[in-house]
Amino acid sequence: MEFREAILSDLEAIMDVRFSVKENVLSNPDLVTIADCEDFIFRRGKGWVCVVDEKVVGFSIVDLVENNIWALFVRPEFAQQGIGKQLHNFMLDWYFTQTQETVWLGTDPGTRAETFYRKSGWQHVGMYGNEYKFEMTYSDWNQQKK
Repeated sequence: MEFREAILSDLEAIMDVRFSVKENVLSNPDLVTIADCEDFIFRRGKGWVCVVDEKVVGFSIVDLVENNIWALFVRPEFAQQGIGKQLHNFMLDWYFTQTQETVWLGTDPGTRAETFYRKSGWQHVGMYGNEYKFEMTYSDWNQQKK
């Protein structure tokens, strides 16, 4: 299992992982494109991947422009192996070296993702459309790491 920063040649595999999930499924897959993914990873923020046997099985992307987690997904068959947690930590460690602005994300209620973010110290602050909105402050993240 290898974790590394995402590179251009990972984009199709990242999209493949995104479309493989069973929760937080895109209502319209055409709304998220490879070009969007490229923009968020290389111009707006940064992304990371987890690779197993030369195959991308998970990824995370953080957006510095709107201070949000754009994506954190793991293939269902690789769930519960700590991959999401590692990708989460790489992403937040990097984010908070770039800015001390609070970062936010949205996720569907009643999902494993919701449970994951709550256990990871994110604070539920309301709704974002039909999703729960969570936030992580710079100080909360630093407290988590102690």
